[in-house]
Amino acid sequence: MAELPQRTTGVTQEPTESKASATDVARAAARNPVATDVALVATFAALIAASTVWPGWELAGGVPITLQTFAVLLAGAVLGARRGALAVLLYLAVGAAGAPVFAERKAGIGVLFGATGGYLLAFVLAALVIGWLVERIRERGLTLTTTAIVGACTVATFVVVYPIGATWLKLRLGLSAADALKFGVLPFLLGDILKCFAAAVVAAAVHRAFPALLPKRK
Repeated sequence: MAELPQRTTGVTQEPTESKASATDVARAAARNPVATDVALVATFAALIAASTVWPGWELAGGVPITLQTFAVLLAGAVLGARRGALAVLLYLAVGAAGAPVFAERKAGIGVLFGATGGYLLAFVLAALVIGWLVERIRERGLTLTTTAIVGACTVATFVVVYPIGATWLKLRLGLSAADALKFGVLPFLLGDILKCFAAAVVAAAVHRAFPALLPKRK
């Protein structure tokens, strides 16, 4: 019987240590916000680049299926509008400079002006929109649930990425509107919906662990 208090104490120590760890991270970020922002932007730019390593498949319209969209959605949902968009911009800048970080290990500024360039450029605005929506949810005192973040990711995908990417594809390849929809949107619908859910699950878990991660409006 004398051992019971010791066991109870051991069980309750882990959550306390977890809270302390999250608090320490938040305090460190507050002390040097610029360094924190740079580190987060660079980390997520690297994540987006890494998401293209998986070879995926290139469809008839020349648009490849990769995990890139997932990484972009996650950047906006976790980092917020400004830092999320900067992470995508950094990724695009590195690829345009010659690093083989685009899908199928392509590189160079020509990729941004190619048939799939509209999707890449739309990613910047998509991360911005997701981050803005997530920040507004937090500012209203609401919990960043998986459902709320799925909504933000879905809006960015269907209102930003698809219209810009498919329109660019249509203009570059001289496709009809029906063919642009056929080759540039329909093949990706199911996969992108799953990516929205996956990004939302991960982002919600991150925000539960680090509730002060999103920047505060000044």
